[in-house]
Amino acid sequence: MAISSTGLGSGLDVTSIISQLSTLEKQPLKALQTKATNLQTQLSTVGQIQSQVSALSTAAAKLGSVLGWKGTTATSSNTSAVTVSSSTGASAATYSVAVTQLAKAQSLALPTTVGSLALPAATDQVGYGKLTIKVGTKDAVDVTIADGEGTLAQIAAKINATTGVGVTASVLTDGSGKVNLLLRAKDTGQDGAFTVAVQEGTGGTLSEPSNLSRLSYTTGSFSMAQNQAAQNAEATINGVAVSSSKNTLTDVVGGLTLNLAQVTTSPVEVTVAKDTATITKNLQDFIAAYNALNTTLSDATAYDAATKTAGPLQGDSVSNGLQRALRSLMGATSSTGSTFSRLADMGITAQLGGALTLDSTKLTTALGDVDNLQKLFTNYGGTDETNGFGLRIKDFANGLLTAAGTVTNKASAVQKAIDRNTADQTKVNTRATLLEERLKKQYSALDTKMASLTALNTYIAQQVTTWNKSSS
Repeated sequence: MAISSTGLGSGLDVTSIISQLSTLEKQPLKALQTKATNLQTQLSTVGQIQSQVSALSTAAAKLGSVLGWKGTTATSSNTSAVTVSSSTGASAATYSVAVTQLAKAQSLALPTTVGSLALPAATDQVGYGKLTIKVGTKDAVDVTIADGEGTLAQIAAKINATTGVGVTASVLTDGSGKVNLLLRAKDTGQDGAFTVAVQEGTGGTLSEPSNLSRLSYTTGSFSMAQNQAAQNAEATINGVAVSSSKNTLTDVVGGLTLNLAQVTTSPVEVTVAKDTATITKNLQDFIAAYNALNTTLSDATAYDAATKTAGPLQGDSVSNGLQRALRSLMGATSSTGSTFSRLADMGITAQLGGALTLDSTKLTTALGDVDNLQKLFTNYGGTDETNGFGLRIKDFANGLLTAAGTVTNKASAVQKAIDRNTADQTKVNTRATLLEERLKKQYSALDTKMASLTALNTYIAQQVTTWNKSSS
């Protein structure tokens, strides 16, 4: 029968011996684990580079897109009277805007002048029948008022609940218990003018006769009073008369929206200019994206002599090559047809260490000639030398990130090295485990043999002792 605890038979500390031999077998793990840590750092750094190359591509794409240069800003010399906004379709220009009339919506109410019928009380039944409301050239809409549902509040609710009327109704209390009905066109301008025709109901059950005709407003029956006529907005732009049913003019000047708020006593100057603030921000965003990538590459490939610490990609040919290529691209010359041929001509220059800076004085001068500045970034000539810098840098960055791109390949290579390292660690652990199992079997067999010999030795010793006693 085999012993259950290795070492009891031999008297050796077998567990300790096996543990030490297993530790020796695992000795290569230390180097592999250190390498694994370094590889993970490399992978993280390459992932950061990928992200920053993508950000650089996005920033360059904004500069390479013609749309990014078509932005405009619009200002008004009197925002109380005229406010303005512009889109990419607007042209840089100055407009003189004079507002002579604002667009207004037609509004009706029961008359309150001397000689008019007294206003009804809130509970009074005005009448029943049918109201036919017609707005402009639209189809007329009928609103049926049932007998017993003819208070002004009920009539207003019925009008508001009817689809397609084009008129809103409300009830106003005058403070003495009397009420008035207010009808107002939903749309401003002459196209929103409306009429109200009335057909009195018959055969009602209430004792009060129907007087729904009090609400009519049509040719030959102007029972309601018009307190605001429908009118269009009237203005002149650079001396040219314009008219609109709304106070917002969107189709008068291409790419420009004018909001009329007051009649003017003197013309309002509206100025449309290139949106240089957005152009400047796009340039600054591009520089920030480039500098972030440049810093990562510099730190990753550097060696700190003071701390004797190397960056995770120190000596890596791919990273060093990428940094050299980027710096070369930033200093390149393009034949775009622009008066500017290099980034430095408009204020972007490289400093010691490769970081880019933007010279505000040069940029201000360049923004005075936006068309040529745009060409430097957006021109498409079909080759690196004739394409604008926005397109060149975007294409270069995108190429790095393709399936066969330099950065993508680097990430793949590091990941494969990590996978091999993991497999090597598994092999070491497997060898150590197999060694432990083999040693345990060997020492177990030794223990069994030693136990048997010990038992035999004890038996012989006992027999010798017994013989000696018998002889004496």
